[in-house]
Amino acid sequence: MKIDFANLQKAHLRQQTEIEEAVLHICRNANYIMGEEVEYLEKELEAFIGNIHAISCSSGTDALLLALMALGIKNGDEVITTSFSFIATAEIITLLGAKPVFVDISLEDYNLDVNLIQAVITPKTKAILAVSLYGQPPNIAKLQEIATQNSLALILDGAQSFGATFQGQKDSMLCNITTTSFFPSKPLGCYGDGGAVFTKDANLAQIIKSLRIHGQTKRYFHRYIGIGGRLDSIQAAILRIKLKVFTSDIKKRQDVANKYHLLLQGSNVILPKIAKDRTSVFAQYTLRVKNRSLVQEKLKKCHIPTAIHYPLGFHLQECFQNLGYKKGDFPCTELASEEVLSIPMNPYLTDEEIQYIAQCIRQVTE
Repeated sequence: MKIDFANLQKAHLRQQTEIEEAVLHICRNANYIMGEEVEYLEKELEAFIGNIHAISCSSGTDALLLALMALGIKNGDEVITTSFSFIATAEIITLLGAKPVFVDISLEDYNLDVNLIQAVITPKTKAILAVSLYGQPPNIAKLQEIATQNSLALILDGAQSFGATFQGQKDSMLCNITTTSFFPSKPLGCYGDGGAVFTKDANLAQIIKSLRIHGQTKRYFHRYIGIGGRLDSIQAAILRIKLKVFTSDIKKRQDVANKYHLLLQGSNVILPKIAKDRTSVFAQYTLRVKNRSLVQEKLKKCHIPTAIHYPLGFHLQECFQNLGYKKGDFPCTELASEEVLSIPMNPYLTDEEIQYIAQCIRQVTE
């Protein structure tokens, strides 16, 4: 049996006719940038989240950049963030001339350990940038409490968690600014790059809208230094169609995760844990295993693809060596980076495939 990690082809076939007709419609009308499809998508994203401004943009990375720019993060500022995520989270802080201040993760959810934040706040700290790793939000209530007590902005990098909830509310509406990614393999993915920024603050929303089109307030008049961060109409049209079945897709991902959990319970792997006050969209289903390379090789022989999200903490990445961190500074990050292993996760896995994957994992980890 050969397993597909993300099943993007099956996802396309599910809505093939509607998607291809929408793309052809845009091509025939030649309305490629910032057209009506983008406006419609943003309204539909706002309706999906509820009572919030949604600003689409060119990628999840640009969404983070726009968020930090809108908050005025600049050279000399410090931004507290996780030591364990995709590079964009910390990269964007550095690109703006600010200093990323890393904090270790909790092994319960692989998100920022909220108990370690207060100790690294300084007069230069301007914001906390938390991540919803693997599809589960962090402890947003505690993060909000810390941010409020210290007059800090709270940004949530929700690139992996769009549609997830914290205490019954979608995580995209709970921080000063939340960002997400529509990269093809994300739970809600387009057919190229794409992203969005969410905020309840109408003033911030207007600034972000301007920043994504080079700081324009009207054509060729620029209030801010911005970027070319627009989402194209074809990606917007595809996302609108996929958004129609997104709630169903989330439920199917959660069903797959529940089946994995039941089948792998009691095995020699550490399963993901979802806190009682949260839901996950399971952008990844990530285990922890000993002897990871050997396990990967054995699973490959079973035609089961795997991925490592992520093999090295930020504090040990060459590009951040100037910050002065060293091995041993963040033990939970280092342990996770040595043991995490993501297995196939998508709404199209069959019961037979799930059982086969679980059976093989149990056998190769005995």
